[in-house]
This record gives sequence, structure tokens and C-alpha cells, in this order.
Amino acid sequence: MATTDRGKSGHIADTHDLIKVVGARENNLQDVSIEIPKRRLTVFTGVSGSGKSSLVFATIAAESQRMINETYSSFVQGFMPNLARPDVDVLDGLTTAIIVGQERMGGDPRSTVGTATDVNAMLRILFSRLGQPYIGSSQAFSFNVASISGAGAVTIEKGGRTTKERRDFQITGGMCPRCEGRGSVSDFDLTALYDDSKSISEGALTIPGYSMDGWYGRIFRGCGFFDADKPIAKFTKKELDALLYKEPTKIKVDGINVNFEGLIPRIQKSFLSKDREAMQPHIRAFVDRAVVFTTCPDCDGTRLNEGARSSRIRGMNIAEACQLQISDLATWVGGLSEPSVAPLLESLRETLDSFVEIGLGYLSLDRPAGTLSGGEAQRTKMIRHLGSALTDVTYVFDEPSIGLHPHDIQRMNTLLLQLRDKGNTVLVVEHKPETIAIADHVVDLGPGAGSGGGTICFEGSVEGLRTSDTITGRHLDDRAQLKTTVRTPSAKVEIRGAATHNLRDVDVDVPLGVLVAVTGVAGSGKSSLIHGSLATRDEVITVDQTAIRGSRRSNPATYTGLLDPIRKAFAKENGVKPGLFSANSEGACPNCNGNGVIYTDLAMMSGVVTPCEVCEGKRFQPQVLEYTFGGRNISEVLGMSVAEAEVFFGTGEGRVAAAHKILNNLVDVGLGYLTVGQPLTTLSGGERQRLKLATHMSDKGGIYVLDEPTTGLHLADVEQLLALLDRLVDAGKSVIVIEHHQAVMAHADWIIDLGPGAGHDGGRVVFEGTPAELVADRSTLTGQHLADYVSS
Repeated sequence: MATTDRGKSGHIADTHDLIKVVGARENNLQDVSIEIPKRRLTVFTGVSGSGKSSLVFATIAAESQRMINETYSSFVQGFMPNLARPDVDVLDGLTTAIIVGQERMGGDPRSTVGTATDVNAMLRILFSRLGQPYIGSSQAFSFNVASISGAGAVTIEKGGRTTKERRDFQITGGMCPRCEGRGSVSDFDLTALYDDSKSISEGALTIPGYSMDGWYGRIFRGCGFFDADKPIAKFTKKELDALLYKEPTKIKVDGINVNFEGLIPRIQKSFLSKDREAMQPHIRAFVDRAVVFTTCPDCDGTRLNEGARSSRIRGMNIAEACQLQISDLATWVGGLSEPSVAPLLESLRETLDSFVEIGLGYLSLDRPAGTLSGGEAQRTKMIRHLGSALTDVTYVFDEPSIGLHPHDIQRMNTLLLQLRDKGNTVLVVEHKPETIAIADHVVDLGPGAGSGGGTICFEGSVEGLRTSDTITGRHLDDRAQLKTTVRTPSAKVEIRGAATHNLRDVDVDVPLGVLVAVTGVAGSGKSSLIHGSLATRDEVITVDQTAIRGSRRSNPATYTGLLDPIRKAFAKENGVKPGLFSANSEGACPNCNGNGVIYTDLAMMSGVVTPCEVCEGKRFQPQVLEYTFGGRNISEVLGMSVAEAEVFFGTGEGRVAAAHKILNNLVDVGLGYLTVGQPLTTLSGGERQRLKLATHMSDKGGIYVLDEPTTGLHLADVEQLLALLDRLVDAGKSVIVIEHHQAVMAHADWIIDLGPGAGHDGGRVVFEGTPAELVADRSTLTGQHLADYVSS
């Protein structure tokens, strides 16, 4: 009988207590090798772009998920996302990875907090069992299921014989038939759809993307339902009805079968089927201009039909339950006792209590998922893991402190430690010193960002990091001081009777010409006040945390408009068309279509990405690369860092004023390390927000509203952000910042603090004044934490 080899602690299985990474080269990682302790809390630090996410998410978590996917049958794998193996030599000791990222939730207007967390599903079952009167199964309480009935003959083949039988069917759903489960109905402002003084051929349509130069022009001119050369104002009633409302109809244009559809049903399908928050900025601006949303008069915004609203438990229907603040709903569910549904009630109570425990008790289940902030979305995703019986799992968190007041970070830290104490490995990418402080092990990447990062600068204890000579170590104990003098406001904006969400008829004056910080715990009403009452004004430029929509073809040059002046400069220098210098247009390599790589789909296997053999990854046709500007070709320009390009286009032969201005803005917001042609899909959340800020820095509006601009910023970069905010104010702009970071609060000229709590415990202005007055007052949670911060 063979003997079992044993480690020092007993069984050999107990020796596998490390995650080993050897030779990681994903993105900017430079052959990184590291050993991470299991069943411990490890925090990864470093400046933005140093390689933290590349190591944690793109290497460790990605390989874990890929290997788990491979345990399924090839049939099941065919329905799952294809994950390529990360660029790493060895990965050993991996456990199942559960990723809790900060991506926004829900792009569908029917997605709510309740549907996204399965709480609605449990409530529907509860009402279908206990609700009086009984109206049907759980589907009868779902606003995503319509009521349908029908009858007809069906053909059935049995034992070689064909028979016909009559069948009836009926589905009882809960969807309100008027608004189709959306809670609101839309009305169109026709003047925003077209200019009726023009004809279709003259470009009367003012809908984004409806150009008459392409297929839309051919379809509208060739449909035959109206005269495309006649001004719309002179259309007959029948012609106008066809233009606006005609159902999809097959027509033939230039010998090709296509579908013609009226403008309004087409807009409803293409634009209004998406959540407003998920729309591209120009589409959102059009929808805001053209479509008026009003609460559905039939269901009063509850999304449910009369049958679903008629069934009640102890006097409450499911719509009213979903409108309650979750902390109140937890109390109501806690008072229910029915042995027949005891397991369901217990599970529902645990989930609702988790919401409260994680600091989201102020939400309601009918809150649209797309309106949650990045931090709220991440904590909502955490809920399903809090009560899990799984152990020896690797939990991966991406800045879980985002959107959290210092008062709430302590609660988050407790949750992270609870997950670790159950025997799990917890990996956290984080910048906040309060979360770094609880780490068992710290890994610091850097020393710089982009090509200047990607190496391990330090690994060890928090105390060791503090005494190390790394950027993170040197800045870990940084504390911004209260300003000795503050600016004097030049004017003010009056907000009166603000009542969005939980605001309680708030009256407040927002000073202009200064740096204003709007503070308060998560859910206190900050965003409701500023976005609901201020951001909609004409002179206001809003830079929020909504994701940048872009494919792997999109990059900082295309997003900021930088590529336009560069293309024109190349074209003028060489006497050719600007389109040649776009990898999405005429100059693209025909073999890879301007991607630089060839993507080969292998069904359920991970796809293969190979560099294009024709252009060698340069994305352009060889003859295009022969054209130069300032001694560089277009591929070399796109390969420059923003900082390099700023110098190149600012001096000497390569001077282009329009390009230099955009690049200067990118450097100002701390993105000098990005590559000009780097795909937007590789940018972190903080980098994307700063990219948006850079695009707005030359706008004409006088008031900037920034939503947590410190998101994703290293401690060393916060100082640079404060200097940028100062420059904006000194240039005559008004800057209003919704922020939790104490350094920004201390640096502000004026603070508006909301609270005192969250949800219905908040919604009031509890302090207005200078940071020094807030610290001296110490009457609010923000004041107490800011006082502790500046005195430590």
C-alpha cells in the first residue's frame, strides 16, 4: 500500500495555500511573477494604469473562469462567452473566481433592482400563494409577461399517423397593456423628427443616423408611399400617416427586397427599447428632445395591470411592496408568518436584510437598474454572495469603496473581512487608504502607468508598504489641509422645492465661480439634487460615470475628435483624401478591415487572434504608410503616448494647433500615459470618466458638474485632480463636485451636505458653509469624518 506524502501541517492537500503566477504579460504586465496567499485579503494598489486590473481580472480571474467553462460539455460551451487563455506562462493554485465588478447594471428599461436580484421573483411566488383574491401563478404578477389567449387546430404526428386536434391556451401575465410594463408612455414631438418645410430628398429628417446619402435615402425615396420631393408640410393625411406610423412592409428598391417602416415604430424599436442611461450621448440628446415620457395613466407607473394590483397580502399589493424602501419592506416581510411558504419567507428575509446590511436599504425594488451608480451596482451584485455557503472561493472586487461615504466604507470593510473569515480568498483592487489598511497582504504595481508600469514594486504587509519608497507608500498617509482662504462666489443658482426621489422640497442656493462639494452618505439625495435640478440647465456641462460606448475600434483619438485634425494634416501635407488615414475607412488594410488582427471564431473553443500578415498589425494599407507628416506615418502617430503626441503636435514640423489643444486637455486630466490608438475597451472606469472630462474642457458652458471624479484615482493623482479643478475655477468656470473623498471636501470653497441618513432618513440639506465651518460644527456624519481626516 502506497504511503501518502504529507506536508508540515499534516496532509499534503494543506500545502496548496498559494496562487502562483509566473510570467504574466497581459496588456502592460512585464513578465510578472508573484505568489498570492489563499484565504487572505490581498489588496492591489498602484497608480491608474499600472497593471492592477491586468493582473487580477485579465489574468487570474479570466483564467479561472475559462477553466471552469471548459468543464462543461461542448454543447453548453457553445452558448457561453469564448475566453482566450491569458498571456501567462504558469498559473497554479487557482480556485473558482467570482468577479464583482463596477459595471453599470441593466440596459433594458424593464430591468429594476428587484428583477436584477431575484427579489421580485420571490415576491411574485409569495403573492401567487398568499395573495387574495387568487389571480394566477407567479407570471400573473410579472410586468414582463403579457396576458395572451388563443385557440386553434394543431397537427400531431403519432405512430405514423397524422391527426388534428383543437387546442386552447391562455397565459395570465401581469404586464400593463397600455405601457407594456415600462411604467411610462411616450409621446413624440414631431418637430424634432423632421423639418416640414423641406422634402425627404432635401434632408428633412433630423433623426440621428437617418442620412439620405445611404440606404435610408434609397428606401424613403423608393418606397412609393409618398412623394420624396414634396415638402412634408404639403403631405396628404395618408402620406403623413405612412411616413410616421406604417407597419413593417416589404418593398423592392433597386431590385433588392427591404423593409419599410414608419418613423415612430422604428424609433421605438431602435432607440426606446434601450434604457436612457445606456444610450450614446447624441442619441440621448435626441430622445430628450423628441420624446416626452409621462407616467402611464392606466397603471400609475407601477407597470402592472389591474388584476396584479387587486391581489393583496395584509392589505398590501405587490406594486406597493416594490415601492417601499427596502428597509421598510424587510420589516413588513419579517412580520409575515405562514408555514406553507416558510422556506420562501426565510430566503426573502435574508436577501432583504443583506440589502440593509450592505448599506442599500434606502433603495426600492422598483428603482430602474440603469439609474444605480457604479458603487451601488457593485454592492447590489455582492448581495447574492453574502449568505453563500461556498468556501474556498476567490472573490475579486474592483474598487468596492466607489460611491461610499467614509461612514459606509467601514461597513464595506467588515463585509470583505467576513468573506475572508469564511475561508475565501479575497482580491481587491483599491485606492482608498481605509480599505488598504485592512489588508493581510498588499501588492503594489507600477512604478508608473502604461508602458511605465506593469512591474511589482512591493509585496508584503501594510506597515511594510508604508515604509517602502513606492509612490503608494509615500502617499498612503497624505492628508489634504483645509484652505486658509476660500474664494468669494460671483453669483448663485437658486434651487427651490426640489422633490426628486427622496428630496423633501429642498431649497438651496448653489454659489457660482467657486469649487462646491456636494456631500452626504450614499442615498442621501446628492445626485437627485444636482442631476435632477441643476444638470438639466443649458449652461451646465455634466461629466458623470455612465460608461463610454465603444467597440475595440474606438480609441482616445476617435472619441475625443483628435483624429479629425490629424487626418486633415496628413491629407494636406500629402495632397490626398483624409479618409485614407482612417482604419475604419478607405485606408484600412483590406485583409483585416483595419483591425490589425484576424479574429477566428472556433465555436465553443476560445477564439484565435492572430496579427494580420498583410499589414503586420499596423491596420493600414502599405501605400498609406508611405505618407508622412512631421517624419511620422499615421500608424506611428497612433502608437504614440498622449504625452509624446502632445509634444509632437505642439512643436516643430508636426505642429497642429487643433490636435495639440485636445492632447493638452488629455494630459491635464492625467491621461498622458495612454496610447493615442489604445482601444477604449481596455480603459478603466476612472480613465473613461477623465477622458469624458477632457472632451468637455473646451466647451462653452460655464458650470461643470462632476460625479465622483476621484473614482479610480491613485492617492498621488488626487493632488493633480485638485490642481485641475482649481485651474477650471480660476479660468472663470463654476465647478460642482458630488464627492466622498475627504481631500476634495477639504479643498472646496463651499460644502452642501445632505442627510442626515439615506433614503427616507435623508433628502434634507443638513449643512451649508465652508469646510472649516463644517469641521468646527461636527454635527453631521460628513463633518465628523472630515474633522478626523484633517486632524490625523
